[in-house]
Amino acid sequence: MKLICQSEQLDDYLLETAEVDFSHQLIRTKVNELFHLSQTDIEKAKTAFEFVRDEISHSWDVQGEKVTCKASEVLAEKEGICYAKSHLLAALLRSQGIPAGFCYQRLTLLDTPENGFCLHALNAIYLRSLKKWVRLDARGNKKGVDAQFSITGEKVAFPIRKELGERDYPFIYATPHPKTIAVLKKCTNPIEICKYHLPERL
Repeated sequence: MKLICQSEQLDDYLLETAEVDFSHQLIRTKVNELFHLSQTDIEKAKTAFEFVRDEISHSWDVQGEKVTCKASEVLAEKEGICYAKSHLLAALLRSQGIPAGFCYQRLTLLDTPENGFCLHALNAIYLRSLKKWVRLDARGNKKGVDAQFSITGEKVAFPIRKELGERDYPFIYATPHPKTIAVLKKCTNPIEICKYHLPERL
């Protein structure tokens, strides 16, 4: 799949936003723990990805009770759904001058089209050393889910099953999609979000 940038300006994928609040003190403290000057952009990207994937729980997996949205909230609570986790990964990488955007998939909600569809979020990052965009999925691994850091072939959490109507959206957004932000702001229970309120498509 050929990825399509929403913006032609690479700097747009480095901006601080309400959700990608990398100047927050909690983010800055974590940045100082994770990164050092001698790391390459690839090493920094792998470090950030594995931290968000492994150290920040997916709210559904832990049956969490708090909805997080801003990157700083996700870090403070150490949990979030995929939308929120993508905000944190973007914040960590943008703080290091690594362009990071937002990508989406349309997936079956409970493994069959009859149960409906949901919108899943992941990130795309631009590695200047390789001069290319790479998609990373920091959702969090569990039985049947094995997302990995890869700069060659993608290893995302949910490979698309076209025969079931699933699809990859090719766009790399500079800011989180409004539909994802709306659900995080409207709802107060992450389990209810995952069961009933995830948007079905962009």
